[in-house]
Amino acid sequence: MGVPDPTKELVNKKGIRLDGRKTTEIRPITIKAGILHRADGSAYLEWGSNKVICGVYGPRELNPRRFQESDKAVVQVRYNMAAFSTSDRKRPGPDRRSQEIGKVIADAFENVVLTERFPRGAIDVHVDILEANAGTRCAALVCAAVALADAGIPMKGLVSAVAAGKANDKVILDLDQMEDNYGNADLPIGINHTSGEIVLLQMDGHLTPAQFDEALDMAVEGNKQVLVAQREALLARFATTLAAKEAAGAFDEPEPSNEPERAERNERRGPPREGGRGGDRRGGDDRRGGGDRRGPPRGGDRRGGGR
Repeated sequence: MGVPDPTKELVNKKGIRLDGRKTTEIRPITIKAGILHRADGSAYLEWGSNKVICGVYGPRELNPRRFQESDKAVVQVRYNMAAFSTSDRKRPGPDRRSQEIGKVIADAFENVVLTERFPRGAIDVHVDILEANAGTRCAALVCAAVALADAGIPMKGLVSAVAAGKANDKVILDLDQMEDNYGNADLPIGINHTSGEIVLLQMDGHLTPAQFDEALDMAVEGNKQVLVAQREALLARFATTLAAKEAAGAFDEPEPSNEPERAERNERRGPPREGGRGGDRRGGDDRRGGGDRRGPPRGGDRRGGGR
């Protein structure tokens, strides 16, 4: 958040903002799941002018082993802003802000992902901001939640996030870049919609207790709008997957097998007879007569004695 500037009119007297939104509206949001074929789960998000891509890998064994937890998996989040994501070229590589946001998102998912099912494991979440226009931590968390669901990672519920704030002493929802730079406060809030728990809450700026309550209620309603977009993305993803499997015949009924009839016939026949056809032809008495077929020589040895 930048330095507040009371001279800039970010919200007019009618409650209309610079981009034409009302104080309770969020920016247009589009989410697509399953866009990376080499990742276990992935998602792409466009939220206003924000563009975010996320890939999930795991669960896998965590190495080095000294970082392993004996009773649960570790959720590792790598948050990175591309060098071309802002108007001024950003220096490539991680910085303190990226590490802080990655830690905040990881802590949010620690209370949602069922990590106890994967002891000594790791779940890696890689988030890249391709274009930034305020609210990137909320956008990253929303995109990561869809990617985790696409990867089949068991969770207590779907997580969404949106920021509320204050500009020109009016509480607003989903701040854009101008409102974030010159507004009075920023309040990102993440919610687990199954339990209703708040998994992310930070504040920058100043809000009175009454304004804080208003911003909190506004953020809860905004999260419901974000949840709709997340569910639509996952439903479209799984509908496409099911259609592909149906086209490949994965759900066709197998042809009936003759194994039960064969087993019933064998049971009626009973156990094989010994010495007969069911026995070992190489052992026991010969079927066509016992003993050696050649028998003893006639008339003694032809080479010895007289006739």
